Amino acid sequence: MVAYPSLNTQAHFWRYPMKAFVTGGSGFIGRHLIRKLIARGYKVRALSRSINSDVLLRQMGAEPIRGHINDLPALREGMQGCQVVFHLAAWYRLGKRGAAQAERINVRGTRNVLQTAFQTGVPKIIYTSTIAVFGDTRGQLVDETYYKGAPFLSEYDRTKWLAHYRVALPLIEQGAPIIITMPGGVYGPGDTSVIGEMLSLFLQGRLNILPGPETTLTYAHVDDIAEGHILAAEKGKIGESYILAGPARSLGEMTQLWAQLSGMQAPRIHIPAAVLRPFAPLMGILEGLVDLPMSFTEEAVRSLGATYIARSDKARAELGWEPRPLEEGMAETVSSMLATLPSTHPTDQRQRAAIILLIAALLTMLWLRDRES
Repeated sequence: MVAYPSLNTQAHFWRYPMKAFVTGGSGFIGRHLIRKLIARGYKVRALSRSINSDVLLRQMGAEPIRGHINDLPALREGMQGCQVVFHLAAWYRLGKRGAAQAERINVRGTRNVLQTAFQTGVPKIIYTSTIAVFGDTRGQLVDETYYKGAPFLSEYDRTKWLAHYRVALPLIEQGAPIIITMPGGVYGPGDTSVIGEMLSLFLQGRLNILPGPETTLTYAHVDDIAEGHILAAEKGKIGESYILAGPARSLGEMTQLWAQLSGMQAPRIHIPAAVLRPFAPLMGILEGLVDLPMSFTEEAVRSLGATYIARSDKARAELGWEPRPLEEGMAETVSSMLATLPSTHPTDQRQRAAIILLIAALLTMLWLRDRES
């Protein structure tokens, strides 16, 4: 049992005005977190890598600290005098492009941030992990006690697993006052993930074929995920992990919901994941030739049919976390995205990738039918 120093008591932690340091503050979750912290009266510093990020952070009311997560002096400057550090910065992408950065940011960067916060004496450190460290749960709705190692479906999964199990947990054993949050699928206005990309295609009338409709995620609105981080800081127990995940929905179910909310037609052609997964290496070859969108990369195709699902009972019971209904949050997201859709159609590369994948899938289906006849 780890004995934590007295500075980590609630009495020491709750001193006003509260000061927080945030990494990843200009990201999807980070922007919502900073706005919520400032609305609660926190004084917020946030790591910034560019002038554009400086401007955005100042507009939200945060003080930018120029640097990056492998810049130790910048980290120490930002953390000085803070009661809590939120480490959200991460590399996220499916596909080969930029994959070399994954370990540098997700593993080494996480080690730098968490160790520096520990050494600086920050009373609470909130580290944003992900339920992707569990990998494909094969239909099982898991909780924080679940564990699964290699093989991994993506470089993101692998490097976040390393950060969780080889960086954060060992530091907790050494006495670091870390609390881990584990979001599932995050959606909302401004979402640039694979799901956000698919929703954009759908609303443009370009998602006529749905690959891997059985692929299932647990979804929570970005604003609720940000709230869960603050609740973890305020009510969470040091050394514990908290899954922040809403209801589980398959891609087939999700596109039906999008159709109901938008009045558009759901994809009529569904191609099972088992038919498409053998063509993942082909998409890997194409990645070296054209700039593919994430949803057509080798990793994305290989992940079709997977279930990334987990339950948030612990966060609900211990933190009082309660995500909004999926229908309510997705209605806001669809409305926002419809108002900001690009005026141009998807790129030729996207269209070519979709056509190649479809042709390969259809040829396979014909071949399988001939074998059975």
